[in-house]
Amino acid sequence: MRYIKNLHIPLLFILFLSFPLTGQDRITGHNFASRSEIIGEKGMVATSHPLATQIGLDILKQGGNAVDAAIAANAALGLMEPTGCGIGGDLFALVWDAESSNLYGINGSGRSPQLLTIDYFLSNRMEKIPAFGPLPVTVPGCVDAWFELHDRFGTTPMEKILEPSIQYAEEGFPVTELISLYWTISLKRYQNYPNVMETYSINGQAPQKGDLFKNPDLANTYKLLAKNGKKAFYSGPITETIVNFIQGQGGFLSEEDFAMHKSDWTKPVSIDYRGYQVWELPPNGQGITAQIMLNILEGFQFSEDEFGSARHLHLVTEAKKLAFEDRARFIGDPGFSGIPLEKLLSKEYATQRRALIDTSYAQAFSNGNPNQSETIYLTVADQWGNMVSLIQSNYRGMGSGMVPPGLGFMLQNRGELFSLTPGSVNEYAPGKRPFHTIIPGFVTKNNKPWLSFGVMGGDFQPQGHVQIIMNLIDFKMNLQEAGDAPRFSHTGGSTPNGQPVKTTGQIHVESEIPYKTVRTLLQLGHPVSFDLGGYGGFQGILYDHQRGIYIGASESRKDGQAAGY
Repeated sequence: MRYIKNLHIPLLFILFLSFPLTGQDRITGHNFASRSEIIGEKGMVATSHPLATQIGLDILKQGGNAVDAAIAANAALGLMEPTGCGIGGDLFALVWDAESSNLYGINGSGRSPQLLTIDYFLSNRMEKIPAFGPLPVTVPGCVDAWFELHDRFGTTPMEKILEPSIQYAEEGFPVTELISLYWTISLKRYQNYPNVMETYSINGQAPQKGDLFKNPDLANTYKLLAKNGKKAFYSGPITETIVNFIQGQGGFLSEEDFAMHKSDWTKPVSIDYRGYQVWELPPNGQGITAQIMLNILEGFQFSEDEFGSARHLHLVTEAKKLAFEDRARFIGDPGFSGIPLEKLLSKEYATQRRALIDTSYAQAFSNGNPNQSETIYLTVADQWGNMVSLIQSNYRGMGSGMVPPGLGFMLQNRGELFSLTPGSVNEYAPGKRPFHTIIPGFVTKNNKPWLSFGVMGGDFQPQGHVQIIMNLIDFKMNLQEAGDAPRFSHTGGSTPNGQPVKTTGQIHVESEIPYKTVRTLLQLGHPVSFDLGGYGGFQGILYDHQRGIYIGASESRKDGQAAGY
């Protein structure tokens, strides 16, 4: 030791020699964190693709605001991650406007064809709406939402916002590892649909990691949008191409459907969770499901070291079952049926529902009586204090399989989520918005923005929102840790487009959930399995008011990146 001391070798190095690090060992924080948080003062962008993040960051550095950068990043993701999103799909967003100190919400989801009625499905003896083909296609709402956001908050011309994506579409971009995997799986599913291979393959094959992929048709579509605005999408040649193609495939979309489409500015709804205001958009999205879960869970206390315990997973799972039964019963298009939001989100209702939970055993539940796909998520913050929480997708990965000729994108299949059950709140009707899985999240504290975040992954999304919030507030994790922490999900129970399933369902866990937890869950009556890849993808930006800095995170399950300046 005398010789080591004389050589002035740091004590930390001695510890390294004595205790070699494994792949997950960290000097600071939890071992499961993939890296430290990203910290910046003037701006932050977090998306599921590094190139999209850099595009958004460039817009910020050039003087654009958070909305400008969010649209630019979303346009890039529609090109670079077509396995999860694109302008053939819908969009939801929450925008914190620093000037007014207010949170705004936009619902950019499309409606079903006016010419298609439920009698068509019933007369053809369909028990549910097909997942693929022309029948589940609804009007794409993404483009209209882009321009609504831009008209209200944007400062940078749309030509400049879309320019980076146009250039990448023409010159090519390198495909990332995970997207390549999803792309390969998707083309096996869609290869026999018209125009798919011409648009999305390289010499008849899915692009592999590192391959340069070009989409000149999408570049031309983006050019038309940059020049002529949203009218280029909802009237004229693009609309005619989509309508003629869908009707030629046996579908029902019409030019009138496109002409009638509009996004809705909507007031976000909030609940208090341990002193934090957790905000979601109201239905037809499922955001209130996360709030119902949190209201129930607020009645239980969790110690900081209880993360990953059987009690933690059991209580969250039981709260999820209760909330999802209410989701199936009450969430649909509010333009077609009343939704008792105030009652569903009340603390009194949460108390009633919480009382049904048995802390010692798993149960199946029914809905209460409050009256007595792949997806992408991104978030941006700018130097003026504006923040955007934006989520956008086609559903079931790439969507319906319907690729109109010469446009460079696939149409969504959100209509699959309608129910064909008479009397259901989500029952199919013409001109109606379906139940939607994609939800952006936002949290304020003391009427100031604290967190803009989202988690991808269909039915997992409200479960993911709850897990992120609990990781941060109950288990005192930092933002990166909260996203990287091992996850779990529950499947089973009633669904928005099917019949009730009265079983306890199944818990799926990531491999880092301790075996002791799994064993105890089995004893509590929960079937448990390990699942590979079914836990969405997290992006988040947290604002530290005291220091005046942004903290960003992008989890390791995706190819994404958080970057600031």
